[in-house]
Amino acid sequence: MEKLAFITGASRGIGLSIAEQFIKAGYQVVGSATSQEGADRLQAHFDQLGEGHLGVCMNQAESDSIQAAVDAIKAQYDKLPDVLVNNAGITRDGLMMRMKASDWNDVINTNLTGVFTLTQLCVKAMMKARFGRVIQIGSVVGRMGNPGQANYCAAKAGIEGFSRSLAKEVASRGITVNTIAPGFIQTDMTAKLSEDQQKAMLAQVPAGRMGHPEDIAHAALFLAGEQAAYINGATLPVNGGLYLF
Repeated sequence: MEKLAFITGASRGIGLSIAEQFIKAGYQVVGSATSQEGADRLQAHFDQLGEGHLGVCMNQAESDSIQAAVDAIKAQYDKLPDVLVNNAGITRDGLMMRMKASDWNDVINTNLTGVFTLTQLCVKAMMKARFGRVIQIGSVVGRMGNPGQANYCAAKAGIEGFSRSLAKEVASRGITVNTIAPGFIQTDMTAKLSEDQQKAMLAQVPAGRMGHPEDIAHAALFLAGEQAAYINGATLPVNGGLYLF
């Protein structure tokens, strides 16, 4: 039986690349987008790649929306995911002293609390099945910090602590929980930076280039596979040497 993978925030960038790589590897894939229009576009893209894949609308800041997405997956496949990739996230950048409480709460609710809510729902089924893979997409800034991103850095650092604790709780049930910490990756977000900003970024990266979404996708596929069955509670840095840990 094909394994089922749920990749959140799969409508573009890293999430889309992860979804595509999992489909190529033979998984049935569910991907989420924050709007119904985005979910429809994702479904159309999935349909071009093969049968049996699903695009769903899910707002990760709202528990009811998360529950509805999980219910849709159960209705479609009569099971919940074997592999969960928590990729969806938002930014609301600003210096901490000027940061609005709403900007802090939006990022924490989406990037951390939403991950908890969805993971809790999916891991319950994994425990019954005595198999599961939870893969968190963190960030290098969760370790190194970044001016203007106190909310985002706090959420990504929180993801690592959450994952390490969960890894110890569920390991005996055949479930692994790991985090990937990307560095500077070529996405829509980095494309908006000025040429000078991109040069300043690249000057910090020993590899001399930004990463590609596929670099993260290949790491996720590895962590989902049997080759990584004894890797648990780890954070895998994929950052070209930007920050070593």
